[in-house]
Amino acid sequence: MKKSRILVIALAMVLALSAVVFAGCKKEEKVITVGYTIYAPMNFMENGELVGFDTDLAKAVFEELGYKVLFKEIQWEQKYTELEAGTISCIWNGFTSNGEDDGKARSEYVDFSYNYMINKQVVVASNELAATVTSADDLKEKVGSAEKGSIGYGYLTDSFEGALVKDATSQLSALQDLKMGGCQFVVLDEQLAKAYVGTGDYADFTIIDALSSDIEYYAIGFKKGSDLTAKVNETLEKFAGNGKLEEIAKKYAVENAIIKDFSDQK
Repeated sequence: MKKSRILVIALAMVLALSAVVFAGCKKEEKVITVGYTIYAPMNFMENGELVGFDTDLAKAVFEELGYKVLFKEIQWEQKYTELEAGTISCIWNGFTSNGEDDGKARSEYVDFSYNYMINKQVVVASNELAATVTSADDLKEKVGSAEKGSIGYGYLTDSFEGALVKDATSQLSALQDLKMGGCQFVVLDEQLAKAYVGTGDYADFTIIDALSSDIEYYAIGFKKGSDLTAKVNETLEKFAGNGKLEEIAKKYAVENAIIKDFSDQK
């Protein structure tokens, strides 16, 4: 009886030790949290799932690097606060690299990846108003809206003297406000404007090409000194070479992704 008890205890000890060893050998899962806002074709909901060019590219890049990818919707104005607090690992959401926030270059706040897409700011208004506009002066005393904290907001306040500025919490909310008559024109990323304007609820609106901004570039923003920047750059180069980047661009009908190579950015 005593021998049986000793054997049972010994077996239990072996099993417990094995469990500890196994737990110690088990790889700790690496997790990345991507900060984003909703807008097509970059990040948007489809059949209850987050999809889009930025979404799919982020998944592909981080899975290639061995990370589990999570996504966190943020208020764009709080992007740097979220990054510094560690609630997100990067800002990947049509993030203009050659712009400023509060008079400082964005590159002073974050480390940027390679530029991976070309963009610009565009002005959207009703077909009726657009037909009368040839310069920024034609929008004096008109109410214009843009997402607070965005490059578009800076373009609105700097380039349309005399316009009445209305803050929006997102690009989509600005566009929705335009539809409801809360403002008379909006400033949006060209990527978003092309996805929405002229169709569906926004069929009676148009992009006023003459008022577009200079060229901008999208990149991914990481905390200063992060080793992720170089890893992501290597993967972007790989995907440009093996066709993965082009495949995602075609899926979302994105025409101005930088899909050939990034050698001129080194």
